[in-house]
Parts: sequence; C-alpha cells; structure tokens
Amino acid sequence: MQTRQLILVVDDLRPQRELLAKCLREWGYEVVDVPSGDQAVIVMQASRIDLLITDVRMPGISGLELVPIIREHFPAVPVLLVTAFPDIRQAVVAIKDGAVDYLTKPVDLDELRDLVGNALGEQQPPDCPLPPLPDGIVFVDPAMGAVLRDAHRVAGSRATLVITGESGTGKEVLFDLICGWSSRAKEPAVRLNCAAIPAAMLESEMFGHAKGAFTGAVAARDGIWRTADGGTLLLDEIAELPLALQAKLLRALQDGSYSPLGSDRTFHADVRVIAATNKSLETEIEEGRFREDLYYRLNVVELHLPALRDRPADILPLAKRFLSEFLGTRSRLAAGTKQVLQAYPWPGNVRDLRNMVERGSLMAQGDILLPEHLSPRLLRSVEAHAAEAPPLSPDEDHTLAAAERQVILAALARCDGNRTRAAKELGIGRRTLIYKLKAYEIESPPADDDEEE
Repeated sequence: MQTRQLILVVDDLRPQRELLAKCLREWGYEVVDVPSGDQAVIVMQASRIDLLITDVRMPGISGLELVPIIREHFPAVPVLLVTAFPDIRQAVVAIKDGAVDYLTKPVDLDELRDLVGNALGEQQPPDCPLPPLPDGIVFVDPAMGAVLRDAHRVAGSRATLVITGESGTGKEVLFDLICGWSSRAKEPAVRLNCAAIPAAMLESEMFGHAKGAFTGAVAARDGIWRTADGGTLLLDEIAELPLALQAKLLRALQDGSYSPLGSDRTFHADVRVIAATNKSLETEIEEGRFREDLYYRLNVVELHLPALRDRPADILPLAKRFLSEFLGTRSRLAAGTKQVLQAYPWPGNVRDLRNMVERGSLMAQGDILLPEHLSPRLLRSVEAHAAEAPPLSPDEDHTLAAAERQVILAALARCDGNRTRAAKELGIGRRTLIYKLKAYEIESPPADDDEEE
C-alpha cells in the first residue's frame, strides 16, 4: 500500500491553518499543522515531510526566514508560500531563495490543489461531487458549479469567508447552503444587513447595549453577536460598516470577546462570520473606508458569485424553474421568449430574472410565456441591442458560448495574457475567468500574473 504524502502547514491564524489542513486531507494527503516557524523546524527534524506550506507573516521565525532554513537543512522538501497582497515582492524574493511557488490571500482552493500537485509531481484528483442541492438551486455553467464545490469544501471549517458578487447574484442563498452543510447546521443562522441600519444604531444592533447607554435605552439588550453564539452570522454589505465599529468587530473575530454599548463588561461568544459585499473591499481599503487588518481577518476564503451575464448557460434553466413555480410544471417558454431572455444582459442578475418571469406569469393567459408577456423595458433593451449588432456571417459559429470564448480570447490578447487584468477588463472575478478558461479549453500563461494585482 502506497504511503500518503505528508504536508506540513504553518500559519499563526488558526482558521486559515485549519481550513488548509481540512482541504488537503479531503484530497488524500496526511497533514500536520503548527502555528509558528519555530515549531515547524521541530516537526521537520522529527518527521519526513514531503511539502511545506507556510504563511509569510508570523511571530518568531517568519515564512520568509523559514525558506532558507529549509533549503539548507531539508533541500529536497518543496516550499509553498501563502502571502497577502503587500508581501508579493517579498514572496518573489523568497522563491529565488528556494520556495517553489506562492499563493495569495484569500486562497483560491483550486489553485492550491494545482500547486500542491505540481510541487509533489502528481496528477490532481477529480473534483468531489456536490451533495444533493435544495429544490430551487439550478445551475449548468461550470463557473457556478466550481463556486458551489468551493463552498462545500469550506463549509465544515470554522474559517471566516467573504462572499462577493453583484446585487442579485444569490449571496444569501449561498450563505444558507454553507450553513446547511456546516457542523453548525442546527445552531442559529443570523443575518445583519450593515447598510439597512443607521450607523448610530449599528453597534447596539451587533453587540447589544447596557441600560441607559443612550436616550431611550430603558433596558439592557442583547445584540445579534450573542444571538449567533454557537452558530453563523452573515454580515451583509460589510463595506458599509463604519470604521469605528470595524475595530470592535476585529477584536470580536480575534478572540470572540465583545462589550455591549455603554458597558464595561466583557462577554464571549463563539460565532462564525460570513461577510458579503457587492463592492471591492480592496478599493475600499485604498480609499480609507475599510481596515486592511479586518479584510485579511475576514477573507480567509473568497467565494465570488458570477453575474448572470457571465453564466449564460444558466438563464433558461433558471427561467424554467421560476416559471414552474409561478404557473405550474406544465408551463413552458415560447421559442421567442427564450431568445429574448438570452439576449438580455440582466443587470439585476438572478433576482431580476425571477422578477421578470413572475411579471410575465401574471400577464400570461395560459401555460405558455410569450415575449409580449415580458416587461417592455426588457423588450426595448433587446431590440436596441439587436439594431446595433453587425450582420452575422453564415460561416461562423454564432452560439453564445462561441461568442463568449472569442470575447475572452480578445481580452487576454489585449492584456498580454495577464488573467488578472483581463478579468478586470471583462468585469468578472479572476476565479470566474479561470473557470471559463478551463471550460473553453483556452491555454493561458501560468499564475505569475498575480504580481500585477
């Protein structure tokens, strides 16, 4: 029987360390994890390690200092670095000192698996199948399937997550899935929309308040942090959280401790936080509206939900699902309706599609949804776009997939093959672009383009 490869994971942040270890074990590796470079050296001396994965910034011996030590005393052991964006230049130096490659935070699990396999000189295992999905979750597009597989991988860990994506892409639906797949499935799943509550009341809503903390506080009140104790908390629109409250949230994430507004007492709660946003937190950091340390504490793993226009294969399956909900299982979309739905860019994403189908079902006289039952706004937009489109050549492939493939190839050519810049130009997440490159069998340069992020 072949001995499984042994990987040592080093990271002072416990959630990050446990998440990496959990994924590696699911992929068939033996894993040892430690919180410091000093302990890593001890483990290396006592065990036969096949691969070392280490964070860059740690107390004591840092990841950068660990690389030359490993190269000198254990030259056969490959080293992968895990680094935040500000450390990329240092990571490149470390690679010259002996590291084989690096990952940027938040860690892309597919990229992690590829790099681990490359470092160990082995083929990658196939994707694990998804468990049965709740009724109403519909997808065909491979990018969406990849997001759901990543969500399933991390659901059982305690790691904090950030779900990104435009409004209407289904961030709360993904939150529900993660909660259902997690070990906290029977514990509270609590939501807080940071944009829906006045800033002056947000701290009280999150952490509670003491009696007399402000005018009208006639009694003490628990906040949702205590309500979510043992369970999971969704902080929706996290970018809208005031800076002063961000500092308090950072403390609660670090050790679970918090103090209600107007109280000098400290309480503790075990809360797994999942944040969601339709904004770029990196941009918010650059403009001084979001704390960088909170970003890296929250963003152990980022799950990016692609816009509906970036997963066109899902438009009709979703529309049929919504139509059967509103008009029954015998209902169907007319051929013209299918064409109109596929031609529309869906700025409001899945929520917009659902509302449009519901509107059409109210206008329909029978079981068939015709184009005229849809919103005039949608029809005008599609007609205007069709009028501007150039005539089609009969010798070309005019499928939606073929058109998307050509758009991606053109963007990569303009960006000299840099996937990060190409994704920004296309208006999609880098991970979504990588999934589509795989789906359309498009060759692109290796991941050294991360240096330009």
